[in-house]
Amino acid sequence: MYRIADDVEAVVTSFNQGEMLRDAVQSLCGQTVLPSRIIIVDDGSTDETSILILEQIQEDTKRPVPVSVIRRSNSGVSAARNTGLCEVKTSMALILDGDDKLEPEFLEKVSHMLREDPSMVAASSWMRTFGVLDAVVKPSGGPVKNFLSRNCCPASHILRKEVWEVCGGYDESMRSGFEDWDFFLNLLETRPDAWIGIVPEPLLDYRTAPASANVKSMSKRLELMRYLIDKHFRSYQEHLADAILGIEAISMSRLDGWEREMLHMLESGQKPGNNSEEFLRHPSYGDGGMAAAVRIASRFDVKASDNE
Repeated sequence: MYRIADDVEAVVTSFNQGEMLRDAVQSLCGQTVLPSRIIIVDDGSTDETSILILEQIQEDTKRPVPVSVIRRSNSGVSAARNTGLCEVKTSMALILDGDDKLEPEFLEKVSHMLREDPSMVAASSWMRTFGVLDAVVKPSGGPVKNFLSRNCCPASHILRKEVWEVCGGYDESMRSGFEDWDFFLNLLETRPDAWIGIVPEPLLDYRTAPASANVKSMSKRLELMRYLIDKHFRSYQEHLADAILGIEAISMSRLDGWEREMLHMLESGQKPGNNSEEFLRHPSYGDGGMAAAVRIASRFDVKASDNE
C-alpha cells in the first residue's frame, strides 16, 4: 500500500534530457511517501530520444503516481518552473530538475520539516553529487542574511505554493544562471521571520557535468551578482555587514585550504604548480594572501628569487 502526501505535487522541468528524465521520474515514484501528482514541463525539447521518452512516460499507466506532461516553447528553466507551479493544486510543491534524482526519503523528510514550521518558506537537503564529481555538498539554508553572499539551498526543493504566489515566482528574464538563488531571495523577502530549512542528510542526487548550466554560469558570476544586488538592494542594505563578512569568510576558507595544501605538498617534497608559484611571487594584498605566502616562506626555502 502506497503512502501519498496529499499536500505535495511534484514539478519536474526538462530540456533534451533523454534517459535522465526517466531516472528523475523513477526516483519520485520510488519515494517512501509519494507526491499526489507529477507534473513534467518540457521546455521545448528537440532531441528525438527526449521526445520519445516523454511520450513513453505519458503513456505509462502502471506508475503509482499520476503524471501530467506539459510541452511549451523553449523559454528557460524559470518559465518552465512557473508553468508547472501554475498547475499545482496542493499547498506544497516539490521542484526537481530533470537531470537530478531523489533518494527514497527526500519527500518524506523534507516535507515533514516544512510542515513543522510555518515561518519556513522552503526546504531541501544536503546533496550527493555524481557524474564528474563524487562528493557530499552541505548547503546551510537559513534566513535572508545567509543568502546574500552565496546561495544556500539546492535548486531541487519543496516550497509553499502560497509563498511562490506572493513573491511573484521565478524571474523569467534570468536565463544565464543564478535564477534559483534569486528565487530563494524572493521567498525570504516575503516575511521578516522567513527561513529555508535543510535536512542534514544527502537525500538529493545532483548530476555534475562540465557543460551544465551551473558550471557555465560561473563565467558570468560577477555580472549576475551585480543583478542580484541591484534587484535585492534593500536586503543587502539592511544586512550589509552580513553580506560582506559572508564573502570574506568564503575567501578566508578558500585561502586557508590553499595554504594547507601548499604546506602538505612542500612537506612531502612536491613542487608547487605554476599557479601557486605565481601566487608566491606575487601574492594578493589586503585579503590575507600576502600573510599566507609569508607563513609558507617562513617554513620553507621558497623565495621569489628562486623562481624568477
